[in-house]
Amino acid sequence: MSSSTSDYHHGNLRQSLLEASMQLLDNEGLDALSLRRLAEQVGVSRQAPYHHFKDKQALLAAIGEEGFALLNQMLARVTDDPSLSLNERLHQAVLGYLNFALDHTALYRLMFGQTLWSAEHAHADTDEFQRYAKDCFRQYVQLFDLLKAAGDLPSSENTLRLAQLLWAAMHGLAHLASDGLFVKREDLAEIARYMIARFHTA
Repeated sequence: MSSSTSDYHHGNLRQSLLEASMQLLDNEGLDALSLRRLAEQVGVSRQAPYHHFKDKQALLAAIGEEGFALLNQMLARVTDDPSLSLNERLHQAVLGYLNFALDHTALYRLMFGQTLWSAEHAHADTDEFQRYAKDCFRQYVQLFDLLKAAGDLPSSENTLRLAQLLWAAMHGLAHLASDGLFVKREDLAEIARYMIARFHTA
C-alpha cells in the first residue's frame, strides 16, 4: 500500500492536503491552488480531496484557518508571557504580526483578502474561518484592556477602537513593506515602537 493511500485510510489526508496547499501557496501563489492539483501533489485520486473539502472555497477557508492558528499561537506566546511588561508584549505582538505577514505573504493576503471575507464568497466554511480570525483580533483588545487596567491608558479609552486602529495600521504597514513601498523591513521594529508610543499619548 502506498504512503498516500495509507494516509487517506488513517484520516491524515486532510492535513496532507493542507500542508501541500500551504507549500503551493508560498511557491506559486493562489492561482496555482486547485483540488485537482492537490490530488496530484499528494498522490491520491482526483475525488479523494472532496471527502474533506466540498469545493475550492472550503479548501481556502481551511487554509486561512491554518494561517490564523499560526498567528494565534505566536500571539499567545507573547501575550501570556509574564516575563514581559505589558508594553513589551504589545510591541512583540505588533512586530510578530508584521513578520508573519512578510514571511507568509501569499498566505497573509489570502487570510485578509476578499476571497474569504466578501459576502459574495461567503458560505458555512467561510463563516467558521471568520470566527476563528476574530479570536486573533481579540488578543489585541485584551492587551489594551490590561494596559487600561494597569493605568497605562486613560480610563475613558475605548480599547476596541484602539485595537481596530492598531490592526489597520499593522495591515497597512504589512502591505507597504511586502510591496517594497516606503517601509523597509529592518525599520519595522522601530516603527512599531513609535506607533505604540503614539497610542499612549493619543
